Amino acid sequence: MRNEYLYKVEDNASACTWSEKTQLEKGDSVTKGYTSELWDFTCINATQNDFQDLRGIWAQWDDEAKQLFYQNYGDLPYLLDIKVDKHLFRAMVQFWNPAYSCFTFREVDLVPTLEEYTTLLRCPKIQDNKAYVRPTNLHSFMNKLVMIIGMSEQWAAARVQQKGEGTCIPWASLRDLILAHPDMKRRVDVLTLSIYGLVIFPKALGHIDEAVTDLFDRLGKQNTPVPTILSETFRSLGARRRAGEGRFIGCAQLLLVWFHSHFWKVDKVHCRVFFKDYSSLKEAVATPRRDDITEERWIEIL
Repeated sequence: MRNEYLYKVEDNASACTWSEKTQLEKGDSVTKGYTSELWDFTCINATQNDFQDLRGIWAQWDDEAKQLFYQNYGDLPYLLDIKVDKHLFRAMVQFWNPAYSCFTFREVDLVPTLEEYTTLLRCPKIQDNKAYVRPTNLHSFMNKLVMIIGMSEQWAAARVQQKGEGTCIPWASLRDLILAHPDMKRRVDVLTLSIYGLVIFPKALGHIDEAVTDLFDRLGKQNTPVPTILSETFRSLGARRRAGEGRFIGCAQLLLVWFHSHFWKVDKVHCRVFFKDYSSLKEAVATPRRDDITEERWIEIL
């Protein structure tokens, strides 16, 4: 085990050396002559959906139902209990560099990776080499809903709504379905769809957007949602920075857990050892964090 650990350390060191050497030799990918600089202050809206009903449903389920969820969709339920520190989140956004699509904290560039987010979600059925690509020939939103929730077209047609430029279904309709549906597997599927729509891709508050049903449909084929989650995160951060304002449409919970994972500190311990059943999101929920640090103070710290 010690040798295996040392090999990994050596591999990481080699990767860092290669990265630094390549950067020095070839420079970066931004247009020649461009000088990287952070934009002016961004007033970002970090409004979240209310997860009280989602947490209540999850708390009512027995261990068998929860294990069925974990086995199919990973650690998503822990996201419901991760508090978004809005002061920290708004401070972080000020350090997002749209030109490089990364956070620039003084002399350090950081950006979430596919591997990191895959580890956070910890979904056993995801295949890393099968990324979600939106198909060209799509079923109608109504048909997709019917296939996912197992209800009739009449039921779906009575509840689907137009919200802005998109089509969606209210969370209240899915909540009632989860509480009443006799099929446990269907209830797990609908709860998963709801978490993706309300927590990970909260485009329309209180609603699940049509695009989320496209993604959910591919989860059953073991496609990984991580590239889509990251691309939406980067897109929203970049758009808000360029506009100087607006609501963040992405998973703030995942982004904050990722951030804290790079700033952990354990006294007199030089490395962290993770076991097979270790859950980063579970640890994040159990770890107490201060929420009395102001946005201005966070900016000074970062």
